[in-house]
Amino acid sequence: MSAKFNLNDDSVVVVIGSGAGGGTLANELAQKGINVVCLEAGSRLDYKTDFENNEWGMFSKEAWLEPRTTSGTWEVARDFPGLPAWICKTVGGSTLHWAGASLRFQPHEFKALSTYGAVEGATLLDWPITLEELAPYYDKAEDKMGVTRTHDIPGLPGNNNYKVLQAGAQKVGYKNVHTGRMAINSQPRDGRPACQQIGFCFQGCRVAAKWSTLYTEIPKAEKTGHFELRPLSHVQTIAHDDNGKVTGVLYVDGDGNQQLQKARIVCVAGNSIESPRILLNSASGKYPNGLANSSDQVGRNYMRHVTGSVYAEFEKPVHMYRGTTMAGIITDESVHDPSRGFVGGFEMETLSLGLPFMAAFLKPGAWGEDFAKSMEGYENMAGMWIVGEDMPQASNRITLNDEVKDQYGLPVPNVHFDDHPNDVAMRNYAYERGSDVYNAVGAVKTHKVVPYPSTHNLGTNRMSAKPEDGVVNKWGQSHDIPNLFISDGSQFTTGAAENPTLTIVALAIRQADYIADSMSKRQL
Repeated sequence: MSAKFNLNDDSVVVVIGSGAGGGTLANELAQKGINVVCLEAGSRLDYKTDFENNEWGMFSKEAWLEPRTTSGTWEVARDFPGLPAWICKTVGGSTLHWAGASLRFQPHEFKALSTYGAVEGATLLDWPITLEELAPYYDKAEDKMGVTRTHDIPGLPGNNNYKVLQAGAQKVGYKNVHTGRMAINSQPRDGRPACQQIGFCFQGCRVAAKWSTLYTEIPKAEKTGHFELRPLSHVQTIAHDDNGKVTGVLYVDGDGNQQLQKARIVCVAGNSIESPRILLNSASGKYPNGLANSSDQVGRNYMRHVTGSVYAEFEKPVHMYRGTTMAGIITDESVHDPSRGFVGGFEMETLSLGLPFMAAFLKPGAWGEDFAKSMEGYENMAGMWIVGEDMPQASNRITLNDEVKDQYGLPVPNVHFDDHPNDVAMRNYAYERGSDVYNAVGAVKTHKVVPYPSTHNLGTNRMSAKPEDGVVNKWGQSHDIPNLFISDGSQFTTGAAENPTLTIVALAIRQADYIADSMSKRQL
């Protein structure tokens, strides 16, 4: 049964956000008997009644549509200036929208600076943790999420989109192609059914086969009696005392009333745009540059992965939208091989968008006969998404836009991003390799599609061994304020080539152990 805590209860841990990081952390703490209040800006949807096979309809129910601004030379600032990120504002966060791909980082990706060397214009750092340290938590995360091809869980079946990818990959000589490691049940597990191959996974899984904190971590936490979820609770700032320790979280509730929840510890898991925004908006006389920002690193080193898509038209129907959206991957190019003209690597993963989003993203702003013909050829298309390691840059950052205020009068975040030359080289190489895969099996036309609004938002509160290089230590604990933690992808030191959710969950499980241990020793 869900608990109810008093606003003046300063013994609770307050977790901001209920997605992969926040939802997991909150449940892990609650399972250990620690009282948790989870503040979620969005509403709580019921997957059985609120989810529908309508991408536009679900987008309006799920997406974070609060005002944001953009700057920089990236395509998103040109094509979708008001939507820099395609993430969710709802209980479960972007675990509703995510595809389910769950890949471990490779050993060298934790040591980017050591492995790649100094890259001009990039602010590469080695992570303060290694794959060996995180491996036991990856194992726990894979078990928790039911990741296929781990823990004796079989892989998902291959749909037509995958079969085209596989055939092309084999023809061009790729060796590592399969239906992926997916946090989508290939058989009944954890009280949830197997994937029904409905398709359109990005709008939320109507049968709950795909792991989401909405119907896994959150309900399990509620059953402990140590957890309270407060949806429609829009966090404004984090409060602190004269000694500099954080003491509570100021938020606006669903009735529009401002509330202050006191706290023993605060964990911020609002995604890589909102998390630094909260810290920056919490500036005070003691912390004039915002919380945890003595290094001037809060908001910096925003990463979004090198992305892009390749769609191919064939003479006969593919029906790429049928079946699991991203259950297909080629991993051969995820190695570090600078002979290709760039450092780091990338994955190629099956992708399908419904017609409304395909029309919006295939050629933003396009019109006319050629575009209409492409839309008419939708059923004959196969598609893949490129996801690769982008370079952190200090100038790619989240700042406060004092000229634009939200509904509560606070400055909105501005998202500034410029591609690094390494990002451009990787994307162009990946476009060619993706096209090769489809041309090898008879594509009549290929489309190289520019990046969509960001889904993998990373960095901005990065881990670092030295306080001057980042925002948090290897536990996600602020260098400046011991009882303030970052619990989402914003703590990533570098991005790696792999989809980030599995690593976010693994770090959350590990962080929960550290917080519980520190609390028991009265160190927090």
